[in-house]
Amino acid sequence: MPATSLSTHLSSIKAQDIELGTIDIATFGANVDGMYIYRNTTDDAEFMSINRITNGLYKVIADYYPIVVGRPSIGKNGKGVIVVDPDNLCMPDIAELSVELPAEHFFETRNYKNGDMVKFFNLRKFFRESGISALPEATFSRDHSAAIVRLIRFKDSPYVVLYISLPHVIFDGTAAVALFNNWAECTRNLNNPEYKLQNPPVNDRKVVKDYFDTVTAIEPPHTKHFKDLGAESLVKVPPGAIAALLLAAPDIPAFEEQHLLHFTAEKLEQLRQDVDKAQTTNLALAALLTKTILQANIQTFNSMPTWSYVMFPYDCRHRTEVPMTYSGNLSFSAIAPLESQTVLDGSYKEIARVIKEHCSKVSSEYAKSLIYTVENEIGVLFQAGISLCNSPDTSYVGISNVRYMPMHLIDFGYGGPDILSSAYFIREGMQRIYSNKQDGGIDLFMNVKDDLFEYLKKSDELLEYADVIF
Repeated sequence: MPATSLSTHLSSIKAQDIELGTIDIATFGANVDGMYIYRNTTDDAEFMSINRITNGLYKVIADYYPIVVGRPSIGKNGKGVIVVDPDNLCMPDIAELSVELPAEHFFETRNYKNGDMVKFFNLRKFFRESGISALPEATFSRDHSAAIVRLIRFKDSPYVVLYISLPHVIFDGTAAVALFNNWAECTRNLNNPEYKLQNPPVNDRKVVKDYFDTVTAIEPPHTKHFKDLGAESLVKVPPGAIAALLLAAPDIPAFEEQHLLHFTAEKLEQLRQDVDKAQTTNLALAALLTKTILQANIQTFNSMPTWSYVMFPYDCRHRTEVPMTYSGNLSFSAIAPLESQTVLDGSYKEIARVIKEHCSKVSSEYAKSLIYTVENEIGVLFQAGISLCNSPDTSYVGISNVRYMPMHLIDFGYGGPDILSSAYFIREGMQRIYSNKQDGGIDLFMNVKDDLFEYLKKSDELLEYADVIF
């Protein structure tokens, strides 16, 4: 399709105010992102062309996601809204970048089995040596674009990196990956102007409010924990002013001290068997990380922190009647506040069991309570933000498991990505679990300070199962 058709796509967008939910506005200032590495296997000169990728994005925005080109505001009722004004659209920022080195220069390779070489993209090396020191992050605060796309091409290399950044306030991870797949589907069908998505998104945010209006709140244990730490004295805001407060929050910068561990499928299963074969691999991995990071924390700060926190985000679509194709935020956090001495003294089996007690008993009732907390007890949110970090007082492991998301299926007409990587993401202490289709294992991207990681990467207990990539 010619570039002149871009305005045709967006001309169909109608003026509208899209009301944001409580969980939407609680994420303001954060981003969701993707970094997908595609390989041109056919020497196609138009492989992942910026014209084709842009046309597909504009079409999916116009037909299904007008919220992407809206701007945040406060509605007449005091609620947060995204205002979509056809005369003042927040246009996507799309650009193509060139690197005078082959992509392979930034790969780390390992040979685990059957002679197959597994490739990993070293983002820190990329920023050091590519001539590109950073990639922009989507933000509303400085009137930048709410959708940022970069196509990165390399000298004498078949690989292309697709980088995407979106504001968290309009999508959680599940909804963002659904958007990426829908964008790819529209791109594959650009020759059919009448094409409709096979599974279109549910954009009506009212479905979440309607559902939770039928639910009775039950306060999760971690809410009381943060109250006991003094959360109620931090911030007191009238419920009607919460949207204005949160939508004025500054951007949360991404954490740049990123590290990567790889677990083969065999080592991951061995870990589960060694910890407790009755538990999931996620809980076994959480137990391993909770103890080894605490040990590294103690070595780094030369003191014993009082609390060790473990946090799991969970997708409430799996626990409610809200459609799986819902396109807003419906992810909540389950947090286990553990006494550090108990973690240090306990076995991995005992640690996994305690984490499960706190983080597996999630429900719609807990989610309803967390919505109430944001609306009426915002100090709890601030106290959690202060506590969830690695410091002399606290140890922290936040595990975001995104390996179930269909990232490998994002196919713009050339097949799915060969390699999944992670852009820098927010908050020290957070970890992301990606699936690795090359060998069936997992990649663990870790936001851990370099000095703490120096101790962590020497942990015999961790290295029994994990390979340090960078």
